[in-house]
Amino acid sequence: MLKTVLRRIHLILAFVSGLFLINLSISGSLLIYAKEIQTIINPQYWLLVDNQHQKPRQLLTLSALTKKIEQQTTQKIQFIQPEENQQSPWQVRLKNKHYLSINPYTGDILLAYEFSETFYGFIMSWHRWLLYTNEANMKPMQLWISIASLILIIELIIGFTLWAKPKHRLKRLKVRWQAKNKVRFTQLHGTIGVIFCIPLILIAFSGIAFFWQDATKQVVEWLSFSEIQQHNYQHQQLPIQKEYLLDKAYNSALSALADGKVYRIYPPDITGTSLALRIKMPNESHAYSWSWANPYTGEFLSSFDASKTSIATQIWNFKYKFHTGDFIGWPVKVLWLLISLIPPFFVISGIYLWVQRKSTSNYLTVKVKK
Repeated sequence: MLKTVLRRIHLILAFVSGLFLINLSISGSLLIYAKEIQTIINPQYWLLVDNQHQKPRQLLTLSALTKKIEQQTTQKIQFIQPEENQQSPWQVRLKNKHYLSINPYTGDILLAYEFSETFYGFIMSWHRWLLYTNEANMKPMQLWISIASLILIIELIIGFTLWAKPKHRLKRLKVRWQAKNKVRFTQLHGTIGVIFCIPLILIAFSGIAFFWQDATKQVVEWLSFSEIQQHNYQHQQLPIQKEYLLDKAYNSALSALADGKVYRIYPPDITGTSLALRIKMPNESHAYSWSWANPYTGEFLSSFDASKTSIATQIWNFKYKFHTGDFIGWPVKVLWLLISLIPPFFVISGIYLWVQRKSTSNYLTVKVKK
């Protein structure tokens, strides 16, 4: 009885979430290599010409770079994102939410764009909110994407339960390739589901964590027996002066976390806020550490080293890199690419098996009546 109920729930949830899961999987697989694809399509925007006669050998100072950008755009800068690769341009987001791809050696703008106009931005928008933004500039499909991810977790748990309940579990973890399609797909459906159950659940959970942050934080804290820590720095209202000392402030902020690499630079705004650096420390999977300095005096103000925080914080901060497979190296990326294509196989093979069962059932019914 329980087995029958679980099978029906499993089937209904597959019909409800199938299209969403296929969209998530295809867009997610493209997103793993979206930046590389983007560079191949338009290298003139995402690669710097390697010619020492056309560019200075030294990067522009922060003050010189911000000045050139603001002169060319007449817009204030929200953040600057440096790149480790010397052949990659830096990315800039302006206060009007537009982006720039710039040459950090000359300050030249290679491309002015909106996020969704690039290949990477398009795929990201497709993956996170199905490209739909309403008149209020809200993205209601984010909720349904998260619900579909949650359904995937439930489906995996139900599928694992159906596999674990009968006897001879390990013997059923094999595929008879010479068998009929129905038998072969049944075995593939179950075997792949059991083998990749845990990584799929974790990938789906890490995706949900971007939308349902409070609930997923509680789960992480409960499982790790610790609390997630975040910086408590409050931007001070600094006395506004005539000129910035951005270079001195940048060096002061960076010296506080000298072992780290700058991921983003947040210049001060006209209201008198501090200069902020988002920094990736050696033991971090992504940049979650911060350092602040007074842009008028160059004085160091405060810092937050996220690499020295609790286990819950480390797990929580790892979710982005884990979700995208961007850790360890290219083998994990390839593995994540293959894993991302498993949910469509579940949906298609599951519906195929259901159709086969219905056809067999109808055939037997007709035969009995005769």
